[in-house]
Amino acid sequence: MSETARPTPSSPETHVIDFRAAEQLLAVCDPRGAVKLLDSVVAAHPENTAARLLRARAFFAAAQLRPAELEFELVLEREPDNAFAHFALARTHERAGRPEQARKHFRLAAALDPQPDYLAAARFEEQA
Repeated sequence: MSETARPTPSSPETHVIDFRAAEQLLAVCDPRGAVKLLDSVVAAHPENTAARLLRARAFFAAAQLRPAELEFELVLEREPDNAFAHFALARTHERAGRPEQARKHFRLAAALDPQPDYLAAARFEEQA
């Protein structure tokens, strides 16, 4: 690619590259690096739920629980049937020491998608 054909720092191509790079950074345990890349993607495309969900995961992995919680909640406002977002928000509440809020979202995740991890975390056999 020639110098004149490179994507500009705020081009859609650059945002796709940054999103993919952020996925890789999260996979190799660099959540803070992922957040830095995703900040510009989310700023340019605030409606992009996938970018927000990835950023929420990165915040969680970086132990930035309040920003993670806010992002997961925003994802759930847009996609209330997103079982993974409910599960991840529950884990965020659990880590923050809010077990009742966590239980609610664990149960919603399990009800939406009864996969083993979600069902085990929901602890349906316990009373509410």
